[in-house]
Amino acid sequence: MAISGGTTPWLAFRALAGEDVPWDRVHLFQVDERVAPPEDPERNFTHLKEALIDRIAIPASNVHPMPVEEEDLDAGARSYEADLRGIAGTPPVLDLVQLGLGEDGHTASLFPGDAALQVVDTDVAVSGLYRGRRRMTLTFPAIDRARCILWLVTGSGKRAALGRLRAGDRSIPAGRARSDRAFLLADKAAGGVG
Repeated sequence: MAISGGTTPWLAFRALAGEDVPWDRVHLFQVDERVAPPEDPERNFTHLKEALIDRIAIPASNVHPMPVEEEDLDAGARSYEADLRGIAGTPPVLDLVQLGLGEDGHTASLFPGDAALQVVDTDVAVSGLYRGRRRMTLTFPAIDRARCILWLVTGSGKRAALGRLRAGDRSIPAGRARSDRAFLLADKAAGGVG
């Protein structure tokens, strides 16, 4: 299972923590992460720990945070890809990838105009600067091999991007993710209801 960040999933993850899941058989990988020090409040992993990991009985060896503290980020990305392959095969096939959606149509840390959008020969890449931070991210090949993609989208600011995603608009990064194995959960504000 690969989990994205952003503001969308934290309440859902708290709810998931209360479910009867055989956590000893689950491996948690990150979809993306900001390059920031450990415990930084902008880190997705900081929030993931609080919302889910610290609330469940998952072995520490089954939790795989992205190595964004590495001095050589490209080497960190290669290391993370090796970790993925060690658990999910070659090429890695994740059972579930949870994605969010940005107001600009980005998903994971695949941003409009960023070089990481074009990466097809590796499963983990490092983005350029976006809102003051570089990021490590799964690439479209890794995302698209997943057995299931789950979109969690909240907030009225995402309404336009959600419409474009649902229309299959490949001009936004999110529209490039495969849709035939995808499920979408959106709140009323994002869906334009209410």
